[in-house]
Amino acid sequence: MNENAFNWPEYILLMEQLLAVPLDAPRRTELAVQLSRIASMAEPLMAFELPHRQEGAGVYQL
Repeated sequence: MNENAFNWPEYILLMEQLLAVPLDAPRRTELAVQLSRIASMAEPLMAFELPHRQEGAGVYQL
């Protein structure tokens, strides 16, 4: 995902409301910076294509 294609400030505002976790403006700004960094680090991993018949990880339950 291209970091410019995702609106992090809007996402943060929505999650702030949904989770009832009020943030001040400086925290919102810093959180947007950190989420953007994380997204850019994850981009190469997300771009790695798996073979067509690659099985997903199993789900283990107790």
